[in-house]
Amino acid sequence: MTVLGYTDAAVHPLISVLIMTVSGTVVRRGGSHTGGTGRWLNVIEVPSTHAPVVRTNKSKFVICKRFLMRTDCRDDVMPSPSDRSTNAAGPVMSQSGSTQPWLKVIGSRHLVDWLASERVSLACTTYQLGKLLLLGRKESHELAVFERSFERCMGLCASANGETLWMSSRSQLWRFEAMPADGPHDRTYVPRTAHVTGDIDMHDLALDDAGRPVFVNTLFSCLATISPRFNFECLWRPQFISRLAAEDRCHLNGLAMRDGQPRYVTLCARSDVVDGWRDHRADGGCVIDVNSNEVLAEGLSMPHSPRWHQDRLWLLEAGSGWFGYIDSDNGRFERVAFCCGYPRGLAMFGDWAVVGVSLSRHEQTFQGLALDAELKQRGAVARCGLQVINLKSGDIAHWVRIENKVHELYEVVTLRGVSRPAALGFVTDEIQHNVWFAEGKDTHHWTAIGQPGKQPRPDQGHPAPPRSNQP
Repeated sequence: MTVLGYTDAAVHPLISVLIMTVSGTVVRRGGSHTGGTGRWLNVIEVPSTHAPVVRTNKSKFVICKRFLMRTDCRDDVMPSPSDRSTNAAGPVMSQSGSTQPWLKVIGSRHLVDWLASERVSLACTTYQLGKLLLLGRKESHELAVFERSFERCMGLCASANGETLWMSSRSQLWRFEAMPADGPHDRTYVPRTAHVTGDIDMHDLALDDAGRPVFVNTLFSCLATISPRFNFECLWRPQFISRLAAEDRCHLNGLAMRDGQPRYVTLCARSDVVDGWRDHRADGGCVIDVNSNEVLAEGLSMPHSPRWHQDRLWLLEAGSGWFGYIDSDNGRFERVAFCCGYPRGLAMFGDWAVVGVSLSRHEQTFQGLALDAELKQRGAVARCGLQVINLKSGDIAHWVRIENKVHELYEVVTLRGVSRPAALGFVTDEIQHNVWFAEGKDTHHWTAIGQPGKQPRPDQGHPAPPRSNQP
């Protein structure tokens, strides 16, 4: 069914008829319910550039085949710049030829409750579409989605207090600082510096105990950091890599910090020839201790996203679809939860793990992996989105499905103490019209499209004080 839009229920008398005749769906604020046995979901659809949606200054409504949902996100999600880029297809078309939204985000029944109880929001990257996605909650207890465009964004990490965000793009490493926000958002992440790294295929990214970014330089098969003079400075490379060369020899991809220092890495094969890892994708992966250069685990299929948490080394075996940990006694990978998709991107706190999953990859390099057989055995298809795993039980407690044009995610992080984040980008002129500056203990915000604001300046290292409009 073609996605329709309207401005307000009181604008046109046919609105009530539309509500009654959309596939028999009972429409209520905050979700949809199909009959007496369906589940309530948080659903947001974002129209593509060509979708026939009527916008107002404050909100929009979207009617589709299964739900009616107030998305209140005129400034949150823009018509996809990717629709206008040379490396993307046009708007997604249904089988009937109608235009569908470029982004559809569906949250599980209690996802917003979980975000509120844990006082977190989520950020994730998709290099496939070049998007930074921010997921939070509205005051109306609905899921909020915000996006901005950065070319081939991948690595992502946040400071412990959620005030600083680092993100890699095709040839830069960006640092964002959280500014007090006006309107419905409680934080706006503003780009402050960009280090030019070149196109080095940066993957995992973390901060050491001094706040210095440490990242996986996949193209050159090493760990590296920024340099005031050079594109990067090499910190470590595997012993089997004979020299630094732009050849992606082993597909070094994952980094785990321990005690504030880089400690563990994942790679797809111990290969010292150009692109050699592709010949060993099914069982050539391993985990290496950076300090000792010891191989802690091997025989893995496309391992990604190692994380040290609760005295265990957790990771994702992307080739099989499993989340688990490395047994320190025997080096075995102990499976905890199957992720319905190609898992990559892992954030952990408390008794929770948030895993990014992507659709199955159909390039020849990624065919024939155990993931395909596992999905078939379970009668499942791969999904793109996020899955929240309870570490005590191994159950998928909550989930997010991200559909339509977004097929792959790379990284996910949690933003502690942030309820509804936003960010500034460079596609529009918003970066020109919003200025924050400090004067004594006060932080000021000037904008060309609104009134200037003045708020107490947050103490160094602590989140900004809660705003009155926070949920």
